Amino acid sequence: MNCHRPGLEKVDITIPSQVKAVLEREQPNCIIHAAAERAPDKVENKYDETRNLNVTASENLATLARSVGSRIIYISTDYVFDGSHPPYRVDDVPEPLNKYGITKLEGEKAVLAGHPDAAVLRVPILYGPVEYLDESAVTTLLRTVQASDTPTTVSNYEKRYPMHVAAVADIVCQLVTKLLQNPSLNGIFQWSGQEQLTKYDMCVAIAEVLSLQHSHITPDNKPAPGAPRPYDSRMDNSRLEELNISAHVPFKEGIRECLQEWVSQEQ
Repeated sequence: MNCHRPGLEKVDITIPSQVKAVLEREQPNCIIHAAAERAPDKVENKYDETRNLNVTASENLATLARSVGSRIIYISTDYVFDGSHPPYRVDDVPEPLNKYGITKLEGEKAVLAGHPDAAVLRVPILYGPVEYLDESAVTTLLRTVQASDTPTTVSNYEKRYPMHVAAVADIVCQLVTKLLQNPSLNGIFQWSGQEQLTKYDMCVAIAEVLSLQHSHITPDNKPAPGAPRPYDSRMDNSRLEELNISAHVPFKEGIRECLQEWVSQEQ
């Protein structure tokens, strides 16, 4: 999120020659592969295009990383699970419900096949500083909260475990250190947020920390429309905890930090 900053070089990871040139020039110790189409409803409608990014490009990147002797961490998702039997351990069998989850699971397999020393890090729904509110499925909820003249319903069904990108970055940095210290450390890792919230719960929290109304929002206790989502995809964090790796940003604290400026700009 908020990734368009001075000094960053733009590379199209769907073009292997571009990736190869950068890796051979930079010779990185470790690559963090976070590029993906992550909107489930978009993936349902653009599956082939999405698969090229989420799977094919990921496989190529892993193979090229191996060729230059670089470790790689592939960022994946809790949506590889169907949400019926949480908490999910790293060795539980994934059963994605939607095409987004399918492409991310295929991406995991492709990366691990292309680079035997690769690591996969599954994370939940993310939020953080954004350039536009719709960049995150969490921050975009501010629009719903602010539309106090428009009665609306928001999903109160699917249980989510939102995670601030600062906490993800902290986890990744700790994991990179462990990977570089231990060449035999690889495979699947998971980190889930510590607070269980539905989208309705998130709206209420946003309203409370920003002193906004939420009486116009009604909880919808039925499954959300669109691509099917897992009911409760909470993941077990024990493999990372056993490595003394952890990070957490309380949701109200994190979401206030992210959205306060958006409210201030409109006042």
